[in-house]
Amino acid sequence: MNSIRTSLVTMLIAAFTLVTFLSALNGYLSSMAEAERLMDSNLKHSVILLLATGTREGGDLAMPGEGDEFAFQAWRGEELVLRSSGAPEYAINDLLPGFRYANFAGYRWRTLTRPGQDNRWYIVAERADLRHMLAEKVVLESILPLLLWLPASAVLIWVLVGWGLRPLRDLSEQINLKRSDDLEPLHYDDPPAELVQLIDSTNSLFSRLSSAFEREKHFADHAAHELRTPLSALKVHLHNLGRELPVGHAGLLHANAGVERMHHLVEQILDLNRTNPEIIKASFRPLDLHSLTQRVTAAAWPAFSLKQQNLSLRGESVFMSGDEVLLDTLLQNLLDNANKYTPVGGEISVSVTCNKGRARLVVEDSGPGVSPEEQALVFERFYRASNRSGTGANGSGLGLAIVQHIVQLHNAEISLGDSRFASGLAVTVDFEIGDSGSV
Repeated sequence: MNSIRTSLVTMLIAAFTLVTFLSALNGYLSSMAEAERLMDSNLKHSVILLLATGTREGGDLAMPGEGDEFAFQAWRGEELVLRSSGAPEYAINDLLPGFRYANFAGYRWRTLTRPGQDNRWYIVAERADLRHMLAEKVVLESILPLLLWLPASAVLIWVLVGWGLRPLRDLSEQINLKRSDDLEPLHYDDPPAELVQLIDSTNSLFSRLSSAFEREKHFADHAAHELRTPLSALKVHLHNLGRELPVGHAGLLHANAGVERMHHLVEQILDLNRTNPEIIKASFRPLDLHSLTQRVTAAAWPAFSLKQQNLSLRGESVFMSGDEVLLDTLLQNLLDNANKYTPVGGEISVSVTCNKGRARLVVEDSGPGVSPEEQALVFERFYRASNRSGTGANGSGLGLAIVQHIVQLHNAEISLGDSRFASGLAVTVDFEIGDSGSV
């Protein structure tokens, strides 16, 4: 994951390092040039001193121990009349005035040649390597603290950038603390200019989402009235028509089945809307999941009895915090799925247990099951598993989508697997025993 803070710090450190390097390089070159000028000035003073003592001829004037670092010569015409102990007997450099470089005694030397009276020439020389070493030592000692300051500068930049990004971090935390159903505008006192547009855009998005969810709620309310009323009237007409037609009339049976499927689909769509975690405020309270499951299972028994299916409930009392109406809908959908896709005479098992500090609900059947490849897809709206298409069940493909919504509202976890029967599906839902979701 990219980090704005890391990117800013990296760019600033890179820029600071580049500027420091260029400054150090420029300072090094300037300081070396200045050091060279000062040392050349020393050579000028040396040759002036030599001029002052140049009346003495013959012998060496070098002091002990100075022959390896400094040398001089005095010439009268082409005759060497004075030299230091380390100077050669031949001319160190051409007898021309000015600064030059020369090689002798195994080293490179910086020389200064200057004419005197009576056709005299004076040459002074200083080892170039020692000059450079001394100059570099002085220059590097002044630059080194600047280079050593780079790590401290990196830490300082990291801290300052973090401080500068604090308003953005505070805004992010404020957004993260919002509940899924909290679409109130963000409030930020005296925000930085860079965040004003972001806050305004976010609040505008919240406003549009709130309006959209309100419209969706109103749609559900109106749809419940507009769709249920004509279906109820159609059921009455079919009932009256049944009195005029022979018992078991094929057309009437198909018409009744179609109306029932339509009624079931309408109820499923409304349930899907009512359980949408983005637009619902669930009412959580302590409840016994086993007791609730027992009540819903008992109410659903007639549908299982019609298909001669064996429905069993096992487990123990497990108390948790949840919305009783939504959990009732969850259980009804799981039982309805098991009833539809389990063949006549099949097995359906429901269990409620406490598993590792969580309330576990498991609904298993002996139907065709769901392949591992399709287990993630069955939670999508209107999706029906391919291996269930031949069971004769008329499902809408919304049952597990509704179940997943309710699971999300309870901060629970749902998983699919194989049942303990020879074939079939096992749906497992794990609830937190403590508080769940948002009240």
